[in-house]
Amino acid sequence: MKNALLLVIIGSSLAAQTAAPELPLKPVPNWHRLPPAWNFRETPGIAVDSRQHVYVVHRGEHPIMEFDANGAFVRAFGDNLFDRAHAVRIDPEGNLWAVDDGSHVVMKLDAEGHVKMVLGRFRKPGVAVTPAKPGARGLRDEDILLFNRPTDIAFARNGDFYVSDGYGNSRVVKFSKEGRFLKTWGTKGTGKGQFDTPHSLAVDNRGRVYVADRENYRIQIFDADGQFLQQWTHVGAPWGLYLTPDQSLYMADGYNNRLLKLDLDGKIVGAYGTPGKLPGQFSYVHHLSVGSDGAVYTAEILNWRPQKLAPR
Repeated sequence: MKNALLLVIIGSSLAAQTAAPELPLKPVPNWHRLPPAWNFRETPGIAVDSRQHVYVVHRGEHPIMEFDANGAFVRAFGDNLFDRAHAVRIDPEGNLWAVDDGSHVVMKLDAEGHVKMVLGRFRKPGVAVTPAKPGARGLRDEDILLFNRPTDIAFARNGDFYVSDGYGNSRVVKFSKEGRFLKTWGTKGTGKGQFDTPHSLAVDNRGRVYVADRENYRIQIFDADGQFLQQWTHVGAPWGLYLTPDQSLYMADGYNNRLLKLDLDGKIVGAYGTPGKLPGQFSYVHHLSVGSDGAVYTAEILNWRPQKLAPR
């Protein structure tokens, strides 16, 4: 009986993967040029700024590497900042944000790579505390704002931002643009508004928050105050999310080693990728970003690399 059920699950998963049309993308081998003898290690994050410069975060020496629009190496920075880098994002003002789940902090860096804001305490994890309201008596900021292996950050149009917290705390934390705590929601579980590894975030133009609920194999959608709206359970294993200005949602389907493109009704518009080591194949695709020219950039854990997929 168990074998029959497993076959049904596998068959359904494969059918879901083959039903989507292939996205019109093509790999660009050797798109970046590293300095001699330099290498990436596990590569969890990637981001593209308004100049089409690409920032790659990896778990080795020179943890943040910047490349220009043509793939030429620009600089490396971030040494000694990370225990286990997890994600990198560019906010609407061009600041770079890095999430380190190993040391339990989220950092804002300026264009020169200087740390301008730190959320959480370095190497001090905390158990989630949910106050009735901001400034609740008897709770220090530290009680509320200690993360436990945070995973990602996303920005609303008004400057508010959200942190997925993450492997340890199974919640989302909302902050003002200035870093002031606003609210938090979520607990460990499988119900609506609960999480099992909230792994990535995106915010649309209407302020809705999309959470990649990784181990529950779904995307949950909330309003700006954390009220549950709906969930998508047909999208595989959401590891990374990226929402483009035209409101297309790209997703790294990590366990299935592919990319998905969805509209905001949850319809799968297209898919791309298969398991493997060759260009255009993936092994634990972790996060992704999309340039203004439509090129998709991915970061892989097991293949130790970023990839560029250009529009066909």
